[in-house]
Amino acid sequence: MNMQSETLRHSAASVSVAPEISSVQRLDWSIRRELWENRSLYLVPAAAAGIVVFGFLISLFHLPQRTRAALALDAARQHNAISTHYDVAAGVLMAVIMIVGAFYCLDALYGERRDRSILFWKSMPVSDVTTVLAKFAVPLLVLPLVAFGLTFVVHAFMLLLSVAVLSGNGIDVATYWNQLGFFRMEVLLLYHLFTVHSIWPAPIFAYLLMVSAWARRAPILWATLPIVAVYTVEKLAFNTTYFVSFLAGRITGSGTEAIVAPGTMPMNPMTHLTPMSYILTPGLWGGLAVAAAFLAGAVYLRRKRGPELS
Repeated sequence: MNMQSETLRHSAASVSVAPEISSVQRLDWSIRRELWENRSLYLVPAAAAGIVVFGFLISLFHLPQRTRAALALDAARQHNAISTHYDVAAGVLMAVIMIVGAFYCLDALYGERRDRSILFWKSMPVSDVTTVLAKFAVPLLVLPLVAFGLTFVVHAFMLLLSVAVLSGNGIDVATYWNQLGFFRMEVLLLYHLFTVHSIWPAPIFAYLLMVSAWARRAPILWATLPIVAVYTVEKLAFNTTYFVSFLAGRITGSGTEAIVAPGTMPMNPMTHLTPMSYILTPGLWGGLAVAAAFLAGAVYLRRKRGPELS
């Protein structure tokens, strides 16, 4: 008996205990799951980047003439003329990630109820809070990084081709490089993506997630209907459009105080970063508070809603 007891004791001690998975690890795994299940998050921006590159390749036939004309301008106007294609490339990809983020949020919680995969995911040791936060992290963190990575690659490709074409035509490349300010341009772009197209429109993304958790059919219609209703009542009653202007400001970044360069692209060398002004903007914290309320509603609705019946 003593030998058997000793053997059992050693066997029990040798059994390894599964390590506890932290909340951060669960969140990280959940974000990875969103990337695995939603390939459009990077395929659509990649396709847009391909279209931008194709258009730029065609423009190379006229690049030497345009650059000669740009170098004849004063220094202030040279940058605008030289950086036009780079601004267009960045602008297209910024617009694409906003559209992709909106459609993703509308389908994020509705889709798992529609195909009943919610039954499987609720059986996993992942809370509703973690699931909703992981989905919210996609437009808030993942898509801006995707946009920046693609834009950086596209810009670098455009720069290399431009330098090769200009050198082959005997044009001074040093002035072109100095006026473009490639690395400063990319830093400004990264700052702009997170301040203006990630954190600032956070309440809109959170609102779309809550609608996705609530709607039984056609979430895009239910997300649009309240906006149309408020606009109609405000316009008819007061002949104003403050609400729509407010939403447009949240989408475009108007009033963020993130940059000080009115009327210019965020990558313009005249742009001055003012992070403290951005952090102290009341609209930033008010928007984040509204986003938190919408996220709490999305968590509650996901906890209560089951799969949709066909």
